[in-house]
Amino acid sequence: MLFLLTVAVLLASTQAKFYTDCGSALATVQSVGVSGCADDAKECVLKRNTNASITINFTPSVAVKSIETEVHGVIMNLPVPFPLPQPDACKGSGLTCPLKAGEVANYAATLPVLKSYPKVKVDVKWELKNENDQDLVCIMIPARIH
Repeated sequence: MLFLLTVAVLLASTQAKFYTDCGSALATVQSVGVSGCADDAKECVLKRNTNASITINFTPSVAVKSIETEVHGVIMNLPVPFPLPQPDACKGSGLTCPLKAGEVANYAATLPVLKSYPKVKVDVKWELKNENDQDLVCIMIPARIH
């Protein structure tokens, strides 16, 4: 029994990831990558006055005509919008809209981390919403702005 418990703990630790799914209702997220953030990190460090890159590989369960990106920094349960240079995820992010149900999509974007941002711990909520304002992808990334 102890052996099985040890194996379960080891398997769980190898599958650790730095993000959590916060409601990807219409897609399955295969992987998420953030520049400078290891898969097993407890939080990602976002350096001010630089750009952070993110990749999200997902499979929509429905056909999607258009996708808007919304990013919020959540501090003490208060969402603060992070402005993106290009919120239309169908332009310049590797996605070709419309997306077909069941086909893997590879999204990539850059988020400017402005020098004016305070040095704080923040949860970054990254959402990809379809034409009906429904979450395809919703991920929460614990981060520290440094």
